[in-house]
Amino acid sequence: MIADIKKNVEQKMHKSLEALKADLGKIRTGRAHTGILDHVMVDYYGNPTPVNQVANVTLTDARTIGVQPYEKNMVGPIEKAIRDSDLGLNPATNGDLIRVPMPMLTEERRRDLIKVVKSEGENAKVAVRNIRRDANEQLKKLLKDKEVGEDEERRAQEEVQKLTDRFVAEIDKSLQAKEADLMAI
Repeated sequence: MIADIKKNVEQKMHKSLEALKADLGKIRTGRAHTGILDHVMVDYYGNPTPVNQVANVTLTDARTIGVQPYEKNMVGPIEKAIRDSDLGLNPATNGDLIRVPMPMLTEERRRDLIKVVKSEGENAKVAVRNIRRDANEQLKKLLKDKEVGEDEERRAQEEVQKLTDRFVAEIDKSLQAKEADLMAI
């Protein structure tokens, strides 16, 4: 019973951490990385399809992403999808290769992005704490129903707290890494 609760808690907390990392990956830094285009959808014969499924996405240099469509007729739709995305990127077509230069970030924009990063981190911490609260309620219910003893329930709560502390520390580490990445010029 208690082992199931702890396993469930760890899985949920891990999912929260992964969701945070995915969200942080979407926040654009000054350097180019192919993951930025992962959520950009292209109209591929009437179906919204991720760019990386209709084109080869590579880094041509530290500040430029190269997008090579698998089909020549997809150059226009891919370029339009990247331009229309919320990323603020301006792709340029060179034959059948689309170059996506990453604009320099201003100091003010970096500060704004750090605020967004901190907000995402706080949301992830709240999610982890909510998971802890739910687990503690389940443990108290087991104690109330006399399915476990008080010592077992207290030990389980301490282990849930240790899991919470571990995941909050990992969230902080991810946030620090992203902030350092944003402030690097």
